[in-house]
Amino acid sequence: MKAGLVTGHRTFTIVDVPEPVVSEGKAVVHVDSCGICGTDLHGFLSHDPYNPAICGHEFSGTVAGVSKEIRHIKEGDRVVCGIAPSCGRCPQCLGGQNGYCMYAFLGMIGRDPLAPPHGGFAPRIALDAMRLVKTNGALTTSQASIVEPATVAYHAVMRSLPRPDQEVVVQGCGPIGLLTLQAANAAGAGRVIAIEPNALRREKALAVGAHEAITPEEAKERFGSAGADLIFECAGIPPTIQSAVDMIRRGGVVNLVGLASGTATINPHTWLLKEATVISSLGYMHHEFSDVMNLIADGRILVDPLHDKTVSLDELPAAIEALADDPSSAVKILVDPNA
Repeated sequence: MKAGLVTGHRTFTIVDVPEPVVSEGKAVVHVDSCGICGTDLHGFLSHDPYNPAICGHEFSGTVAGVSKEIRHIKEGDRVVCGIAPSCGRCPQCLGGQNGYCMYAFLGMIGRDPLAPPHGGFAPRIALDAMRLVKTNGALTTSQASIVEPATVAYHAVMRSLPRPDQEVVVQGCGPIGLLTLQAANAAGAGRVIAIEPNALRREKALAVGAHEAITPEEAKERFGSAGADLIFECAGIPPTIQSAVDMIRRGGVVNLVGLASGTATINPHTWLLKEATVISSLGYMHHEFSDVMNLIADGRILVDPLHDKTVSLDELPAAIEALADDPSSAVKILVDPNA
């Protein structure tokens, strides 16, 4: 069987992998489609090894086989891949912090004992069955394959719930930013403003519910004195961490959502003077997948406008390279590994 993997710096290879089989605790999923994530692009551009288990983690599919002791899914079920429920046994769970369950976390980052040797850029994959969530029947295949990044955005918003009287800013309108602004609207934010240098992405932000979409230069003028109540930092580059703090009001909140590679330079004087609250959001929780699928099903989170195109496995290396060279060339590309 063929699978797509990052095998080195700026090297994406279609490799031969063994046919996945059912074993204890695992399910085999026939992959319908898989999204290209910004994490995949970070791995492609990095000089460090990229964990093959997460190279293609935004996938949906159909259960082709499942270990006999598994009860929550069965063969033929449509599923999305997410995170397992908390185990209830690790120190974090026993300490009342089940949101930080190590069993679930290790599965999400592909470091668990059941981690697959490749991700969803393959026709089939065998993985921990507890990570699979039944797909809401109202969702199309492409919509189901965008549930995972939408849940990342939803989790971030749940970490710092906006209020109806607040002006909320989303900095960076890649896929996570565009999903975050919709989740903020769904959560009851009073007004959501998108900051994005790319004109096409500003248009996309307005199309999916931003009240305004402005450039970084306009944002500096707009928020230089008054400041925003809450900023979701979704650009994921080191300089925007400080710029987000620069744009909040005194006592405001910055939520770091985008993954910035490298070291960021900050101005501690600004953080201290503003008594800034800076938090971060990573991943999601098991129950949030069903919440997000309901939001997509009833139209409060729109994912179809984010889907630019679908490519085959053979076309995937070129698509990865193009996105790495110009991240603004597309919002969300899906891969059909069976095409």
